Formats: sequence, C-alpha cells, structure tokens
Amino acid sequence: MSDQRTLPVPDGLDGMRVDAGLAKLLGLSRTIAAGLAENGGVLLDGQPAGKSDRLIAGSWLEITLPEPEHPVVVVPAVVDGMVVLYQDDDIVVIDKPVGVAVHPSPGWTGPTVVAGLAGAGIRIATSGAAERQGVVHRLDVGTTGVMVVAKSEHAYSWLKRAFKERTVEKRYHALVQGHPDPSRGTIDAPIDRHPRQDYKFAVVASGKPSVTHYEVLEAFRAASLVDVKLETGRTHQIRVHFSALKHPCVGDLTYGADPVLAKRLELTRQWLHARTLGFHHPADEQWVEFSSDYPADLQAALDLLRAE
Repeated sequence: MSDQRTLPVPDGLDGMRVDAGLAKLLGLSRTIAAGLAENGGVLLDGQPAGKSDRLIAGSWLEITLPEPEHPVVVVPAVVDGMVVLYQDDDIVVIDKPVGVAVHPSPGWTGPTVVAGLAGAGIRIATSGAAERQGVVHRLDVGTTGVMVVAKSEHAYSWLKRAFKERTVEKRYHALVQGHPDPSRGTIDAPIDRHPRQDYKFAVVASGKPSVTHYEVLEAFRAASLVDVKLETGRTHQIRVHFSALKHPCVGDLTYGADPVLAKRLELTRQWLHARTLGFHHPADEQWVEFSSDYPADLQAALDLLRAE
C-alpha cells in the first residue's frame, strides 16, 4: 500500500525546485524526490508537478510515496545461534552471538559469520578481500549484536562509503565498572596499537582520531549500564575508551576489568552488545534501523545487579 501525504509548502521552501524542496521536506535524496515527480507522484494544488517546477509558499502538496520493497525474511539458527534478522537482494542483517568471528583470520579455527551465511545458502557480495567478501564492518568475537553484510556489489560500495562518511548510526550498550562522571559525555582520544602488547589497542597521542559519545542509562552499586554512540569505528574503541577512563567493560579482563566482579556475575567475556544499527538502504536511500535483544548471559548479569 502506498503512503499518501498532504502537506502545505512552508515559507522556507518558497521558490525552491520541487525535487529540492521535497528532499528537504521529507528527508529524501534529491534523486528519489525527482523520480516521484517524474512518475506523477507529486501534485501541487491538485496539478501534477514536474521536478523543476517551483514551489509556492502556502500551496498544498499531495505526495504519493511507494511502499518500500524490502520484504523481511527471518531465518532461524544459521550457525551457533546466529540469526538472520532481515534480508533482501542487497543486504543481510544478522544478530551475531558470542564466540563467532566475522571472517576467517590467522589462528582462528572457530565459526565465522561469512561461513555461516554461506552454509545457509545466503549469497553475499564478492567485493573485498577473499576472506572477508561482503563484510563492511566488524564486531569482536566476544561482542554480540546486530551487524550488516552486503549481498550485492552495489550495497558493498554503498555501505563502505556510508561507514567511511559516518552516516551509519551505531549504538551499543555496555556495562562498565563504577560510575562515569559526568553521566553523559564524549570521549575524544586517539587510538592505535598498544606500544608493548600488540594484541591490544590503547589511547596514544599518535593514534587515529576516535570519538565515543555515551550516556548512563542505569546505575548499580558496582557498575553502570551505558548507551554508547560511536562517531568513529576503531578496533576495540569502546573497550579502550572506557578502560582509559578507569571504567572498563565488566568482564573485559584484557582491558583491566575486575575478575572478581566478572566471576560474581558469571561473565566469561566483556559485557558489550551492539544494540541498534541504522543506515540509508542502498536500494532506495530510505532510513532503516535494526535492533538486537540482550543475549542470555548479559541479561543474567543485569538481573543479578538489579537484585542486589
């Protein structure tokens, strides 16, 4: 079913081209707005409006938006609990479980997202290095949550550019030790390889610019549940930044977490979960957003803290 909208032309759009005005008014790309006008989907005071016609303040726009062509396909377990949340011809969105790497790497013999999708018969893009075809971003083996993989070559280049230009919204939930002060803030600290321990990363003056925004959602006696929005996407960024603040992710022994607290909460990995992922869909540029519930071990740790 199409989406019908009737809107007055605001004063700020007076004299603007129809395609440019629609793009601004509805948050569409100018290409899509022009297509709507060319296909008869835009009326101005009841008359068909071309993409180059001019808007008049106080006039009425009648806009017919086509139904998004993104049928949801849910596939149960793919590999070791990995679930496909959504897929179409261009993308596949998964809920990655703990203990699954995104792609093969030296020394890793466990399951991977790439192999799991192949085993389920889901074709992915061939762009990218041989071992990580279709992969446009990654989650650590010990980090769970939502991520997207490109199925078409167009989607691969589109999403790679979107991540590079920081138009993708990535939100994580992290359980960190103690109580960050202030409770809402930004961590702006460069990250690079640890100067002495090559398997780790650290805040170093010569590192790459790295920016993390956070807000405390819930505070407990020993820890805080934090909503995290990444502006950049460095390896281990959240873990490194909160460790540098002396508030490491609970259970993250690599970055200085208290092993006693981890044991009490029965955690064998860092409490870090990719909660939501939003981006403009490569097929029609419409904004899409996907989310993932906490896995059982993270939820159990929260329940123990709430019971104290």
